[in-house]
Amino acid sequence: MSDPAGTPPASTPPAGPQIQLQIDEAIAQGMYTNLVLINHAENEFVLDFAFLQPQNPVAKVRARLISSPRHTKRLLEALANNVARYEERFGPIDPGTEPTPSFH
Repeated sequence: MSDPAGTPPASTPPAGPQIQLQIDEAIAQGMYTNLVLINHAENEFVLDFAFLQPQNPVAKVRARLISSPRHTKRLLEALANNVARYEERFGPIDPGTEPTPSFH
């Protein structure tokens, strides 16, 4: 309920602007990757998305994303929320037995 001045209550977050995404046809097609290498410095994270073919130890980087620490943390939270919703709908995701690589 609003106060007499019409200000929404403090518990209601302000609505953000509507964002419209534009996407080129080539980007809209997407690109399959099965490996991501993550590096970071004080002011940025670098995510190299690559495709590793079976029986071939050379992975080809297909995309590099550079992101601020703040945005990277929001991305982490968004991924966790989406994985949780996915698993609620389709069941648990088996992460496999391969160890998670750590690069820095």
